[in-house]
Amino acid sequence: EVQLVESGGGLVQAGGSLRLSCAASGFSFDEYAIGWFRQAPGKEREGVACIFSGDGSTYYSEFVKGRFTISRDSAKNTVYLQMNSLKAEDTAVYYCNLQMSVYNYWGQGTQVTVSS
Repeated sequence: EVQLVESGGGLVQAGGSLRLSCAASGFSFDEYAIGWFRQAPGKEREGVACIFSGDGSTYYSEFVKGRFTISRDSAKNTVYLQMNSLKAEDTAVYYCNLQMSVYNYWGQGTQVTVSS
């Protein structure tokens, strides 16, 4: 059974940092890309960052590029999202995501609140 479990959210002041973790299980971790999405109140869920399998190449949305860093640890089956220089507009529930064939898996989400 595929499981994605996020952790690391919390309340931080603007300009601060947080590191989110996504612990994955139930599939061959090294064979799949893992993404981070976020959803703010009243807004649609949006992609934040993605890390691909193989060469570990990364993608970032324009809203977080230069401030967020995604990485993966194959020994721990975990994907991280290091978030620096946080802004109030980064406030959202953050989800990790796995797309496997026709299936789309989500974690339960972790709340990030940035106070201005």
